[in-house]
Amino acid sequence: MPIIERRMKLNFCSLSSGSSGNCYYLGNEFHGILIDAGISATAIRKFLKNMDISMQTIMGVLITHNHIDHIKGLEVLTRKNYLPAFTTRNIWKSILSPQIQISTDCIREIPLQQTFHLAGFDIEAFPVSHDAPETIGFHISAGDKKITIVTDLGHICETASRYIKAANFLVIESNYDEEMLKNGSYPHFLKARIRSDHGHLGNHQTADFLAENFNENLRSIFLAHLSKNNNTPELALETFYRKFSEKGVTLSENQKVSVLLRNMPSEMIILTE
Repeated sequence: MPIIERRMKLNFCSLSSGSSGNCYYLGNEFHGILIDAGISATAIRKFLKNMDISMQTIMGVLITHNHIDHIKGLEVLTRKNYLPAFTTRNIWKSILSPQIQISTDCIREIPLQQTFHLAGFDIEAFPVSHDAPETIGFHISAGDKKITIVTDLGHICETASRYIKAANFLVIESNYDEEMLKNGSYPHFLKARIRSDHGHLGNHQTADFLAENFNENLRSIFLAHLSKNNNTPELALETFYRKFSEKGVTLSENQKVSVLLRNMPSEMIILTE
């Protein structure tokens, strides 16, 4: 009798996405992981409970860099929930301080561009360009499905490009609208920082790159880390569709693009049945 391989259900949810806090959930029927912990541990536990996800099924949290909108809840999660946290040695050096103390039992150092295993996932961290001591994205494999999460970067370098192109499901930054930033109230130095190669991706940059490099294996695009003051979900999507139209790229009925909101969790999204 032939052996039938059972495909594991893959679920994704954004708990928060934006400069006020970032946290994402990825899981299957048995276990899950968090990517960043930029909102309070209380809010993380509440949001997960509302989705019937027990903290006991969370096997760890992956950390992209040391900015507070990515690590706000980290200390409490490690102290109260004994949650192991995974990031590079350089990022740990930038996080640990008298103000943020993490038990050595919860500290996990990971290499760049080498696979490690967690909760049934194969995970690779890769470097990106951002104004932190070190910033990384994550490429996560679940069987033959690939998820790339890259939310803070000023430009898409060759390394990041390779991981983005390999994704079936992509969470990518679309931080600001160029005109809103240009005409907004931010001081010149802050506008320059945001636009720089070590700042954030604007709608036009993300849309241009995806239109130039779109492939049929990319099933879902989630536009993330939208600015509160310099962007709107409508503008991000409008730019995306305009750039795709200019390049003659059409989404199939199986391909979707959506925006992850700043101020509320997304629904639980079933990536694979």
